[in-house]
Amino acid sequence: METYLTHRVIHWDKRHYTSSNHKLIGEEPLSIRVEGKPYSVVMRTPGDELAHAAGFCLAEGIIDTPEDIKVISCCDGTDSNVVTITLEESRQSKITGILDRRGFISQTSCGICGKEIVKDLYQVIQPMKNTAQINAGLALECLENLSSHQPLRNQTRASHAAALYTSDFKLLSVAEDVGRHNALDKAIGKVFLNHSLDKASLLILSSRISYELVQKAARARIPLILAFSRPTSMAVELASKLSITLACLAKGSGLYIFCGENRFII
Repeated sequence: METYLTHRVIHWDKRHYTSSNHKLIGEEPLSIRVEGKPYSVVMRTPGDELAHAAGFCLAEGIIDTPEDIKVISCCDGTDSNVVTITLEESRQSKITGILDRRGFISQTSCGICGKEIVKDLYQVIQPMKNTAQINAGLALECLENLSSHQPLRNQTRASHAAALYTSDFKLLSVAEDVGRHNALDKAIGKVFLNHSLDKASLLILSSRISYELVQKAARARIPLILAFSRPTSMAVELASKLSITLACLAKGSGLYIFCGENRFII
C-alpha cells in the first residue's frame, strides 16, 4: 500500500491545455476489529496501522493503557487494511457497554444536540489537572514549523498532520493522514504504544479544532492544543469544561487564545 499515487492531470490555464504528473494522497479503508468482531471502518492514508488502531481505541474508551491490549496485529501479519485487537480479560469486563453499543459518543452523536454531547463527554472524561505553563513564543514556533514535519503534504498538498511535544518542546511523534482525526489517532497511538503518552503536553494540528479532536486530546490527557484554523464553538465549550487550552494562528501574527490562557507564558 502506498501513501500517495502518481496521476496524470490536465491543466487549463484559460488559454492552453497541458498535462503533467501530480501526486495524490492515498486513501483506503481500515477495518478495526475488537474481540473478533468488526468495530469500525475508517478511511485513512495507509501507514502506521497498529498505532492508528491503538490511538482510535484509546479515544473510544476501549483501552486506557497499553497493558489493556493482549494482542494487536494485522490480519495477515503485515501492513493490511484490517487490524485486530484482543483485550486482556480484566479489561473486557469493564467495557462491555462500549462494545455493545459499538463505539463512544463520537460514533453515536447523530441526532444529539451540542449541549448533550458536551454534557455526556464531561461526565465520561475528567477535567485536566495539569497546570504547567509553556512559552507562548516557542509554542507558536512549533505551529509555524509543522510543515517541516510533513513530507507527505509536501508531495501531495493534501494531508493533515498532528504532532505531539513535551512541555519543553521535544517532538514526541508526528503523523500525517488524509483525515485529521486519523492523523491525531496515529500520533497519539505512537507514543501510547511506547508508554510515553504521559510526556505529551502540547498538540499541534494542521486543521481546525472540532469537539472530536478535543475529546481525543482529553482522553490522552494532553492539556494544550494549537492549530492553524479556529476551533468550533462546541470545541471551545468542551475544552473550557475540561480545562484544556485552545489557540490558533492569528491573522498577521501571534495566536488567538480561546480558553486556558493561564498555561501560556507571554
